[in-house]
Amino acid sequence: QVQLVESGGGLVQAGGSLRLSCAASGRTFSAYAMGWFRQAPGKERELTAAISWNGGSTYYADSVKGRFTISRDNAKNTMYLQMNSLKPEDTAVYYCAAYVTRTYYFTVDPRTIGSWGQGTQVTVSS
Repeated sequence: QVQLVESGGGLVQAGGSLRLSCAASGRTFSAYAMGWFRQAPGKERELTAAISWNGGSTYYADSVKGRFTISRDNAKNTMYLQMNSLKPEDTAVYYCAAYVTRTYYFTVDPRTIGSWGQGTQVTVSS
């Protein structure tokens, strides 16, 4: 089992930027795809961005394309989410997750997720 710890959340004005980090320990980080999910109050958790085991393939939700960039450094067992041009509708708790395979899935299916982080709050003020 891999343990995941997010950091980098906070309060930012609309148009600003934040960089989230997800530090992993435990099982081999580089063997599995990773994802960033978010959950706003009263809404279901949704996949925001995902990256394959070697970084060769990435996915972005339509709502964040062109503004967010997902990346990973397997040597440091860390994944990142660079968030630019933030909007109030980006306000949510952001969770990092490790898939159980080398590739990611587009749905939030608990059977495909091996580990979740505890979440970090991102608040964007207008």
